Amino acid sequence: MRPFLWALLLALALAFAQKSGGGVGGRPYVPSPPPMSPGPAPVFPAPAPAYPSYPGPVVVYPGGGGGSLGIVPLLAFLGLVLVAAYMVQGLRQAGSPGQRGPTASVARLRLALLARPQVQRALRHLAEGAETTSAKGLADLVDEAALLLLREEPAWRFGDYQVAGGSEEEALARFDAWMLEERSKYQETFRHFEGKKEVTEGYQAQVEPGGRYLVVSLLLADRRLLPPRSPLTRSRAREALMDLAGSSPYTLLGAYLSWTPEREGEALTEEELLLLYPGLEKL
Repeated sequence: MRPFLWALLLALALAFAQKSGGGVGGRPYVPSPPPMSPGPAPVFPAPAPAYPSYPGPVVVYPGGGGGSLGIVPLLAFLGLVLVAAYMVQGLRQAGSPGQRGPTASVARLRLALLARPQVQRALRHLAEGAETTSAKGLADLVDEAALLLLREEPAWRFGDYQVAGGSEEEALARFDAWMLEERSKYQETFRHFEGKKEVTEGYQAQVEPGGRYLVVSLLLADRRLLPPRSPLTRSRAREALMDLAGSSPYTLLGAYLSWTPEREGEALTEEELLLLYPGLEKL
């Protein structure tokens, strides 16, 4: 019981001593079409009645009898009924959830790297200038974040990569859940989400002698099926960044970049890093 109590006390201490953190991103804004006012009902001229000047021909078939309908029109009608039935069955199978595979995926890449004020400054600059209401702006954000992290590859120490597939609704639901989880890891001192910026000015930086890590998380919901990269290695982390950067305005459903600590001078200790992010693998 004593080790458990020590772990619980450490977790509570870290919860009350969370470092600063920032985030930027969102989902593309899709404007709803304006309501259409009903226009006047169209008026069509009534067709003039037509009266035949002679009776229609009467078709006589071998075997006796006569009339205006025969076997050929009946077979054509039955063929149309069968074709319509097959089309309806195919549409039902296509629309059945049990018959469809994943149509979208969501991915989260976490990288713990050696903290440098220049990197924190670059992340804040990127978040300040990002365009977070359009698919193009969010795709550009993912590209720039991937480029920044690739340039810092020598500083990578730990990482974690997760991918989940499903429908677009399921991918966005997981995206929102992961984004909420990331935000719970720190005190939010900066956020730029879907065009709205929030900054905490009165926060005092917590500088500790043992702090040396910065954690950057990149989330993406996309209409592509992203491949898993497990177990995560340095080369697979590069491949994961390339996968995320391959998103386009036509496939992107949501993107979010977060990092902690956000304030210059702060850094996570190794104890904080392993407790807050237990799933990290050494790169």
